[in-house]
Amino acid sequence: MPLISTDQEEQVTKKAIISTGHAEIDKKLGGGIPVGSLILIEGQSDAGKSVLTQQIIWGSLNNRVKVLLFTTENTTKSMVQQMDSLGLGMLNHLLMGWFKIFNMKSSEIRLDPEKTFDIILDTMEKEKEFQLCIVDSLTPIVSQAGGDLTLAFFEKCKALCDKGMTVINVVHTYAFEQDFLIRLRSISDAHLKLTIDKAGDRLVKMLEVAKIRGASQSTGNILAFDVEPEIGMKIMPVSRAKA
Repeated sequence: MPLISTDQEEQVTKKAIISTGHAEIDKKLGGGIPVGSLILIEGQSDAGKSVLTQQIIWGSLNNRVKVLLFTTENTTKSMVQQMDSLGLGMLNHLLMGWFKIFNMKSSEIRLDPEKTFDIILDTMEKEKEFQLCIVDSLTPIVSQAGGDLTLAFFEKCKALCDKGMTVINVVHTYAFEQDFLIRLRSISDAHLKLTIDKAGDRLVKMLEVAKIRGASQSTGNILAFDVEPEIGMKIMPVSRAKA
């Protein structure tokens, strides 16, 4: 049996997980999110969904994972500026074609949400060299599409994940009725929930790792963080956050 070097082992491990590039966050995620997972990131407004997504994008790109982003939240220019301001520069990856951004216009979504879903899925199918696909956020699409179309979209994303792609769907918690949200959580392999809690006289962002199917280590439940310029996600001890 041929021997595998330490460097080769590290490369295999990197390919097997989606890393945020942030050791403390990866630890809470059980070492990272297994490749081929369907991930649901949900949360309140301003709870840090996009910042977490941008951290995952940065970590993936720096681990040589190509990333495809469908965004209803940013233009390409604002995305570059936002990530730069958090110390998560990715312009070189964008210029080299390792990172592609597709802007989804709200006017087009309102006219035909089903077509929007189809465009996202068709693009994922065609861009097979991109191992990680992210939709940030699904909220304006699902608010027009209704339950059946949304469920079908998640099921088709799951089929792509079965072929080795990793898909992250980001959504505001208020976009769904509770019963329907439970169904989406059960379809997803990983479920991350973001909330805002009051800690004394300040508000703190909280990340709950609700589940990660197939994680290499046990996952941590709660992670408290703040968002700071040039630093991005600054982790806080949960005990101090709740003090």
